[in-house]
Amino acid sequence: MSEPGDSNGWHPIDPDLDQRPPEDQEAQRPYPHPPYPQPPSYSDQPYGQSPPQGYTAGVPYWPGAPAEPPGPYGAPGPYGGGYGVQPVKRPWTVPSPEGVPFHRVARNEAHRWWRPLVGSLAIAAAGMVLAIGLMLVGTIVRVLATGEVPDPAASDTDSIFGDQTADLAFNLGALAVFLPVALLGAWLVQRRRPGTLASVAGRLRWRWMLVCCGLAILFCIMSYATSIIASAAVDDPSGGDEHWVGWGRFLAPAIVIVLLVPFQSAAEEFLFRGWLLQAVGACTLENARSRVGRAFSVVFRTPWPGIVVGSALFTAGHGYTGWGILDIFAFGAIAAWLAVRTGGLESGIAMHVFNNLIAFLGPAAIGELDIEQGGVPWQIVAADIVPMVLYAAAVVWLARRMRIPTVTAGRGDGDVPVAADTEPVRAS
Repeated sequence: MSEPGDSNGWHPIDPDLDQRPPEDQEAQRPYPHPPYPQPPSYSDQPYGQSPPQGYTAGVPYWPGAPAEPPGPYGAPGPYGGGYGVQPVKRPWTVPSPEGVPFHRVARNEAHRWWRPLVGSLAIAAAGMVLAIGLMLVGTIVRVLATGEVPDPAASDTDSIFGDQTADLAFNLGALAVFLPVALLGAWLVQRRRPGTLASVAGRLRWRWMLVCCGLAILFCIMSYATSIIASAAVDDPSGGDEHWVGWGRFLAPAIVIVLLVPFQSAAEEFLFRGWLLQAVGACTLENARSRVGRAFSVVFRTPWPGIVVGSALFTAGHGYTGWGILDIFAFGAIAAWLAVRTGGLESGIAMHVFNNLIAFLGPAAIGELDIEQGGVPWQIVAADIVPMVLYAAAVVWLARRMRIPTVTAGRGDGDVPVAADTEPVRAS
């Protein structure tokens, strides 16, 4: 309790000042406080009439009241109290919508119509820049190692570095750089976790991936068997002089293939079956008001527009013609369909990796590191598509048996909340 004469008390040192008017005594206080506005009284209002409603955060409780009471020295903020809770900084990433399939994961609260378009252009530009940077790094390494500057115009081939193994490493690496670029695009442009590109669980499901790898090995064995049968029905005059090149020439390309093909295949899956499938799937047109817009909305809510667009761009990235276009398009469409039916990219990545390992290691064993693309006989295309269809059927069957989640966590169907069944309670 403060005593007269205490520097922290309310009583002045000179007791004669107590005889002064109250306003003079108030002026002598060491820390004057502003008078608090008082809340209005509603006691004189008719019965049943309540005070004004509709309090908003940051607005006084009553007209004229302070937004928060002052603390010592009349200071607001950290030195004083507050009626409300201090604002919390929201994280950059926005949670995925609840109970939606894989192709609609990108339609979160931060979605705007321009985000898929801007993200696609940014990923394409950043990937090209990184590929050019990778080529410059490869050129510098070759100059330091050999002392010679590679001149592609001096040779009759399309070689970049003058060495087939180095060219193969660059071609695979230039595609692999799109993997981190796609992940960064999902985080930076669409404000979502990069792992949502992989599956509805927000990550790669490695246990399911191992199961798919076992099925992919069986797929490659079946594909090799059907290709032998199809080759017997095709008159190919180019074959007959292939032979084993020996471990000396095979070992270096094989190491490059085994190390880089998984990243190259995963990058294509994340780009075409992850980013593009979800970018198109986010444009559902559900807010369209016209009759035509509502009709298109029914179609765009399905995964098929994303499957077709992603598979078409995937096919355009290859140099096949004729029946070969159908082969590549079917590969992309089946992989995208599996992504939707299994809720992730694991099955597509497994099929893509083992398919490309066989496609690259086989020619490398006979000294051909540059895979020729062009026209493909329909028998070879049929021999490729049949094993892919059987692989897809086996994957979907196993996914059901193992109860692999195909929608994001939350509500059951993404549109209507699922309520628990309850029985009426009899009032007593």
